[in-house]
Amino acid sequence: MTHDDPLPDDEPDIAARAADAAVRRALVEGHRQILGFLRRRLGSGEEAEEVLQMFMLRAVERSADLRDVRSVRGWLSRILATTIVDHQRRAGKRRKREEIVDPVDLEQLSIEPDDELEEAICNCLYKLLPTLKPEYAEVIWRIDLLEEPRDRVAASLGVSLNNITVRLHRGRQALKKRLEEMCMTCPVHGFLDCRCDEAERWRRRREQLGGRAEI
Repeated sequence: MTHDDPLPDDEPDIAARAADAAVRRALVEGHRQILGFLRRRLGSGEEAEEVLQMFMLRAVERSADLRDVRSVRGWLSRILATTIVDHQRRAGKRRKREEIVDPVDLEQLSIEPDDELEEAICNCLYKLLPTLKPEYAEVIWRIDLLEEPRDRVAASLGVSLNNITVRLHRGRQALKKRLEEMCMTCPVHGFLDCRCDEAERWRRRREQLGGRAEI
């Protein structure tokens, strides 16, 4: 077949299915990346699932902040760190009703991201970036992860600073969509509309957490 020959009728469908499968894999891998970190950090699979759902819901809920943040990586790291501490404080208050717990200890829990948390966020972003348009993925990679100045990125790509700002905004919105999809992805089978028992359990947990005013 020459370059001028038309593609077989089913070839675009095959390409689309392959792209969809790649996105699903990235969503599941990103999901598992942060869930694994939270299981290690909290020592409980159930608590890790709750914190992960709360983290993703908060990230989506606060996506308007993406216009103003210096980097997505730092923004997500801060949200995850705050979500972990809020969860630990709630758990501490529950224990306080059952045993003696110094309230000062609860208030002094650190909300600063640490190296392990930052690594979990970075690894998740590494999985999700290839699912975005290349022009969006590149500016998020260079500005949000490598923290290159916007004017330097614009100069190296031969475009205006305004163009880079627009790409970054659109890329962050596309990344927000991936976070929403990751929140809805079945951790076992990787399907957005999976109806297995595990997916249904995650769906119920997400609905319960979504109704909390503190989000």
